[in-house]
Amino acid sequence: MTLHVTNTLTGEKEPFEPQDPDDVLLYYCGLTVSDPPHLGHARSWVHVDVMHRWLEYLGYDVRHVENFTDVNEKIVARIGEDDLGEDEGDVAETYIERTLADMRSLNLRRAEVYPRVSEHVPEIIDLVETLIENGYAYEANGSVYFDVTSFEEYGKLSNQELEEIESQGDPDERSEKRNPADFALWKAGGVDPDAVHEHSHECVDHGTEPPEGLTWESPWGEGRPGWHIECSAMSMTHLGETLDLHVGGRDLVFPHHENEIAQSEAATGQEFASYWLHCELFQMDDEKMSSSLGNFVTVADAVDQWGTNVLRTFLTAGSYNSKQLYSDETIAEAEERWDRLERAYETAVEALDSPDARTKVTDESLHADVDDARDSFVTAMNDDFNTREAQSALLQVATAINAHLEDREEYDYRGLRRAVDTLEELGDVLGLSFTGETTGTADLAEDVIDLVLEVREQEREAGNYERADELRDELQALGIEVQDTDDGATYRLPSGE
Repeated sequence: MTLHVTNTLTGEKEPFEPQDPDDVLLYYCGLTVSDPPHLGHARSWVHVDVMHRWLEYLGYDVRHVENFTDVNEKIVARIGEDDLGEDEGDVAETYIERTLADMRSLNLRRAEVYPRVSEHVPEIIDLVETLIENGYAYEANGSVYFDVTSFEEYGKLSNQELEEIESQGDPDERSEKRNPADFALWKAGGVDPDAVHEHSHECVDHGTEPPEGLTWESPWGEGRPGWHIECSAMSMTHLGETLDLHVGGRDLVFPHHENEIAQSEAATGQEFASYWLHCELFQMDDEKMSSSLGNFVTVADAVDQWGTNVLRTFLTAGSYNSKQLYSDETIAEAEERWDRLERAYETAVEALDSPDARTKVTDESLHADVDDARDSFVTAMNDDFNTREAQSALLQVATAINAHLEDREEYDYRGLRRAVDTLEELGDVLGLSFTGETTGTADLAEDVIDLVLEVREQEREAGNYERADELRDELQALGIEVQDTDDGATYRLPSGE
């Protein structure tokens, strides 16, 4: 069966046919790094990771790009809070570091690159200039806006009529725009003080002169890029003018993704993305889980409490485009499912390695059940990455193992070997690790580093500065940056990019 995906652009489930039969260009709209990542982010991450893994399983070379939005008024609002840093770049860097650590703790495949807005301002400016030259954008008082009336297909992703679209952007932009629905490509000056106050936490008082954030010189004066133009510039820089798969949250269909299509296709004259896939939102107490609502569980806390395998079992219990409820009950169900899988795997491995596993013992039912489960898994994943049914197929393997081992004195070695290999192979598609829990590695590494730094401090206090320097150099040789401060030594782990 050929992979079929539900394309938001057409509203249909379609056979997936990338431009290159060997390669897939996949772009995922990443985080605005202004808060710690939560389970809502993790849900989308895990499903994009499963898409990546399944496409590789099918034989494609996947070029996966995921951005970090490190230029945003929400980031500026965090300046000075909880020792996050004294400027926009520092705050973003702090949260990017935390985000990368959370990605590793969830056993995510690494993207090819993680581009940042601040690194792509020249490309953004070039793209805005192209849109002006092509007659799709105009300058007003140092800002630049996209003229939505100039793009005939505007609204084709969200299925909205132009006259029904409400004003986009800040209220103070309305007097500058030709049409209320026009959106900003470049904003003059720094961040509006009202925006900083709106997004600041109650514990922070920025006073009458809040920070304005970073600004850059442009042909229209000093300013900052608009939100939507950033993803177009970053994706086209690293993947070209036309993507195969563009993935993001359901809440980004409009205006973000609609605007991405308009500005990208207006600039290039080419289709921007062939397939648009949207992850449904995480529900918590009848609301979506979000940082702005304050009703979230951080990724770090969730991994620490339940571990990677339970968490990924929970997150893949529903397909990417179905809504999912977070509750004690749904987590408990995931714990029970993972326990069933893990116990079946460990029991099968124990039986395989026992003298009771025989070459000439054959259980036709075991072989048939495992083959049926494999077929069911493949069918499910090719049906729009249906992880719910794929997970059920893994549980069928567990059931087949348990049925074979029950009340038997001799075991079918080849059948059990096939079952174990199937759990490892197909479990890996869902990011599950049967050969050892993937969590705890980062925490253990940090504990070891803390111990080394403690020994280093003891050496310094004893006057053994040469040995202390050797310990610092050995850590730095491993990519661990050590910095001495008035409050003691701090360190930064390798980013993994």
